[in-house]
Amino acid sequence: MNGWRAVVRVLRSRTRTVFDDVVTTLFPADCKCCEGPLERASAVPVCEACVGHVRRSTMIGCGKCGEALNLDIDLEDERFAKTVAQGLLCRECRLAEPEFTRAVAYGSYDNEMRGLIHLLKFGRVRGVARLLGRKMAESILLLEEDAARELMVIAVPLYKQRERQRGYNQSILLANEALGWLRKLRPEWKLTPAHTAMERRKPTESSFVLSRKGRRRNLRGAFHVNGDVAGREVLLIDDILTSGATARGCARVLMRAGATKVWVATLARAQKKFVVRQHEDPGEMVARWDLVREPG
Repeated sequence: MNGWRAVVRVLRSRTRTVFDDVVTTLFPADCKCCEGPLERASAVPVCEACVGHVRRSTMIGCGKCGEALNLDIDLEDERFAKTVAQGLLCRECRLAEPEFTRAVAYGSYDNEMRGLIHLLKFGRVRGVARLLGRKMAESILLLEEDAARELMVIAVPLYKQRERQRGYNQSILLANEALGWLRKLRPEWKLTPAHTAMERRKPTESSFVLSRKGRRRNLRGAFHVNGDVAGREVLLIDDILTSGATARGCARVLMRAGATKVWVATLARAQKKFVVRQHEDPGEMVARWDLVREPG
């Protein structure tokens, strides 16, 4: 029996290779992310290399919002370093602590990650959500040890007009793909989708370029809770966390509606460029914790 299974696997592999060769020869196409040639037939025009280059972030971040900290460290035990860092907060969270308990992300919003998310949000390539669903699930798993065994899952809502224009809410697609993976990986973890429990009642500007006061004004009255979240822990899902204003705004209305805790999981986290460069090229590191001041 095992021998026949091995033969079937080989035949399937060879058939797939021949099919890919025929399709890519007769209908050549380029990857929508890197613009290189596609070597396999696929309903989603993205090459395997681009998806493979989306890596988990190893930067140590704020224990609340996940913003990368300017830590000058040289510690052999990465797990110990992250445990210590969970007690450290970035400047933004020290000045105004968010109402969500913790925000986590799979990777940094750059390079292939940025390209794939742009395809999903602005290129209307909804199949990208399937490619990134496992990585979204791995982001959620970062909360496994701390979050409740039963969570109400809510994707950050889009304004209705914007969702109609796009044809879907990319955060809902990512959330549902991730939940599909987690049902297999953690069947005992009860994660219940409730995306209609919250709505966005007004359009908002991108908060990344706004001041702190501008972000508050921009999101004032934007979100409204429709569902019963009283006494529940909520898992908020979004594609990107940039300034954190959207997550803060959603958490605020959820907590006021009676949620006991709000956890945030995103696919990507936008980081300051100079901090990313420091992590990529740390230079001469010393065995010390040092919160470096930002330039200027």
